[in-house]
Amino acid sequence: MAEYRINELAEVSGVSVRNIRVYQDRGLLPSPKIKGRTGWYSQEHLVRLNLISRLLERGYTFATISELLQAAHYGMKVEHVLHGTPKSGRWRTFKRAATITLTELRRTLGADERTIAMSQKLGLLAKEGAQYAIKSPELLEGAEVLVKAGIDLESLLRKWERVQNDIDDIADNFVAIITDKYFGDDGRLLDMEETEVAKVAHLIGAVRPMAHEIVESAFRRSLDVKISQALGEASEIFDNDRGLDTDPLSGSA
Repeated sequence: MAEYRINELAEVSGVSVRNIRVYQDRGLLPSPKIKGRTGWYSQEHLVRLNLISRLLERGYTFATISELLQAAHYGMKVEHVLHGTPKSGRWRTFKRAATITLTELRRTLGADERTIAMSQKLGLLAKEGAQYAIKSPELLEGAEVLVKAGIDLESLLRKWERVQNDIDDIADNFVAIITDKYFGDDGRLLDMEETEVAKVAHLIGAVRPMAHEIVESAFRRSLDVKISQALGEASEIFDNDRGLDTDPLSGSA
């Protein structure tokens, strides 16, 4: 089986040495096999790198790719994802994290020092030299659409902060389903055999992608209901206002 030093792997894969190390730090790429003082990468590393590149090209974030690879470890076919329609969007088409300049932030979002600082605090942007790395392309695109529609950017960021806190609470509840059963009050695993610990690890890996689907499905239903309610209320107000305008007792011609 072919083996590569990191610079050789970078050459055959088309992925920079820097990004290979980033993928390792993010847990997307296994560490190399160390022989002497040299790390050696195998054909499996090359296949994994190609898969990561293809997923990044389709707009998937590091977090999503990690979930897919984890699911694949427990039997899910990651390749099935690649047969779907790629996500579109000008901030989602790069092999590495997209960046945006201060000028673009001001032009597309009307951003100022205050809202940029808020975005960095929320983990949506990260300063990289003279530019900003976009940590959430989906949110940036959504914000751009809403700002163009007249929604205030600072208001959007404050709402997102509340949403993020709610999402964290949801995640805590899902995790508690397992930790309440298998962990003690001090947060440590209960006294279990090694095989039982392996079963818990397998359960966590299996539940993770299912939790994503459950929350997404529940949110979709709730959002549809709330949108219908809002449209219904707006329609009722519109009809009432129109009725007042045409009321013969109002003195209108």
